[in-house]
Amino acid sequence: MRYTLLLFVFFTTFSQAQDIYPQDYFRSPLDIELVLSGTFAELRSNHFHSGLDIKTKQREGLNVYATASGYVSRIKVSHFGYGKAIYITHPNGYVTVHGHLQRFSKKIEDYVKKRQYEKESYEIELFPDLNDLIVTQGEVFAYTGNSGGSGGPHLHFEIRDNQERPINPLLFGLKVKDTKKPMVRSVYAYPIDDLAHVNGSNLKQKLRLIPLKNGDYKVEDLTAYGKIGFAINTVDMQDLAANKNGVFKIETFYNGMPNSTIDFKRFSFDESRHLNRFIDYKHFKDEKERLQKLFLDTNNPLSMYQNLTDDGYLMIYDTNSSVYKIKITDFEGNTTNIDINIKGEDKQPDDVESGFTSPYYVKSSEVSILDNRNIKVEFPKQTFYDDFFIDFRVNGDTIKLHKNNKAVKKYFKISYDTSGYSPEDLKQMYIARLVGWNDFLSYSSTKQEANTLYTRTNNLGTYCLARDTVNPTVTPVRFKDGQWLSKYRFLKIKIDDKETGISNYRATINDEWILMEYDYKTKTLTYDFNDNVVTDTKNNLKLIVTDNVGNSTTFETSFFRK
Repeated sequence: MRYTLLLFVFFTTFSQAQDIYPQDYFRSPLDIELVLSGTFAELRSNHFHSGLDIKTKQREGLNVYATASGYVSRIKVSHFGYGKAIYITHPNGYVTVHGHLQRFSKKIEDYVKKRQYEKESYEIELFPDLNDLIVTQGEVFAYTGNSGGSGGPHLHFEIRDNQERPINPLLFGLKVKDTKKPMVRSVYAYPIDDLAHVNGSNLKQKLRLIPLKNGDYKVEDLTAYGKIGFAINTVDMQDLAANKNGVFKIETFYNGMPNSTIDFKRFSFDESRHLNRFIDYKHFKDEKERLQKLFLDTNNPLSMYQNLTDDGYLMIYDTNSSVYKIKITDFEGNTTNIDINIKGEDKQPDDVESGFTSPYYVKSSEVSILDNRNIKVEFPKQTFYDDFFIDFRVNGDTIKLHKNNKAVKKYFKISYDTSGYSPEDLKQMYIARLVGWNDFLSYSSTKQEANTLYTRTNNLGTYCLARDTVNPTVTPVRFKDGQWLSKYRFLKIKIDDKETGISNYRATINDEWILMEYDYKTKTLTYDFNDNVVTDTKNNLKLIVTDNVGNSTTFETSFFRK
């Protein structure tokens, strides 16, 4: 009867009213006080954070509760990303997402493992039917962990609407203690065209922040002329955590009138990568500081920008005095204000940025192909936000492809004609990006077609051809050949590859495939004897580990168990 009722509710037409979020529908996913290490829409590498990162007291294994009744609609297990993740669809149309889990409840674990063994793969993505895995509010369906791309034990928690757009979970009534005002680390002013200036300069200017006793700020008075914009570095903190998190809203006012609003309550995954247009990307890559633009730059599709006047830019005229105000608000309504007094002054800028030029010019609206001897680079349309002269130089098998401080929207292709190499050499050859001060060789996923090696990447920088001739290493953890393992619950093996990284692995016991969970952070494979593959007294383990160019290591050992 309960299943029939749920089935009816799920197929009932549901409309989510705009900006109306149920306050008593979802409970907390944990039974401890919510303390956040990450907030919704805060700035991450190449994306906005799509949920809350909830601290778990530096522990794994805490109960994760269904925040509302529903059914498990998606399960994904991967080495990276969210690691072990559960998606629950609820009768009101929302989906809750739970990532970096340690393990699932028994009924879900059995469901997943059965299919992992059928597929002979640890990594798996499943879409259970409506009645396969029903959960009720308050039911423990998983346990917190550190799986996937997690930097420490925590629960990643999301709420998505019926268009798969993540929404700030705090809008649904979850409570986090926060009485602290947002902090401002820096403010910059940008002359937008060649005729504009700030304090006599046509270059971006860092402004001197003056803290006030009430926690607000003012900026030292400035002179300006023409079209200008502003950007800020701002963060927020909660009462019970030292983490520097994102803010909830930024509003600007020009002479008392609204000029722009940036509202972080919701976004779509399609627009998340445009974070790199939202921030001053060149400044971030050069200075390691994320400046949030308070103006809508060209080719920026972010829906977070609202209530724009002149796209958030200011037009400053000679002798006019004006006031620009920035209001920064966190979710709990704590507010920080910045006042900027501007005096218009028409004058010739003292310094103008000298632009880089080269024989190669990339237009964002066109396909661009760069070709030099045996190397070709292909940029699809709309790879970049702007048209620009690109630094393209080739020296042997090394390609200089600009400095990696231009935001890239799409993957582009780098190809090498390798007809001059022997088939034997090509087996271990790959394309690498040179990273850091010591030009560390970073493997870029490389494919081969006939006499061509190619990679698709979204990073500019320096690339070269390299060879990896070293096999992966395999090291048993606290066991040796011929040992009795009757008291062991888990069998663990360390695997590593120093150059191109691990591509795949396969393990069998007595020629039967076994499920080994791979944690790339600890470089450890783990087998759970409770899977009951091992039934014999004497057992032969065989593990084959392969790196990304095909070098492989076979590890074989025997053990006893009763």
